[in-house]
Amino acid sequence: MNNNSENKQKQLAEKSRGGFSIRSLFAGAFSFLFFVLSGLIAISMLVMVGESIIAGEEFMPVILKSINTGIIALAVFELALVINQEYRLDKGEHNVITSLRRTLPRFIGTVCVALSLEGLIMVIKYSQLDMAGNLYYPVAIIISTAILLAALGLFLKLLPEPTQRQNEVKLVTVPSNNSLDREKADFPVPTYN
Repeated sequence: MNNNSENKQKQLAEKSRGGFSIRSLFAGAFSFLFFVLSGLIAISMLVMVGESIIAGEEFMPVILKSINTGIIALAVFELALVINQEYRLDKGEHNVITSLRRTLPRFIGTVCVALSLEGLIMVIKYSQLDMAGNLYYPVAIIISTAILLAALGLFLKLLPEPTQRQNEVKLVTVPSNNSLDREKADFPVPTYN
């Protein structure tokens, strides 16, 4: 027990001295890379819409392409946020279950929205072009999105709940008459002179 508290104190001391870890360095680099990539995708979407409008293309295909590109930019942005929150901003504790409960639904939800919109866009496009034989592809995308969402729900249901110890603060009262045996205590007891 003392060894665990000593390790935590060493980690806190290293952080207060301005120390960094390889994990936070790579997480910062990857989150920055994905933020920049998301911004570039969004800018290319705006340029594409502007060029298409200037060229006099039909409005509906331009909007469908821009929605498609915007969804990809949103998914990349969400990935950058998850990396930044979970790996770079180190909170001292690395509980895998809590991390999964917090980040996986957000990211899988974004992917499901992107896939379902992609399937709906393909349905609209194929129905406008009278290509009913190709409707199997968007239907397969929508069905796979539903399966992915159901699998996420099942995974979260089967994932163990965070223990109550992680969610509550334990209050310890120390008797004022100094009758506590300091050597037998399993936590550090301050001494006052």
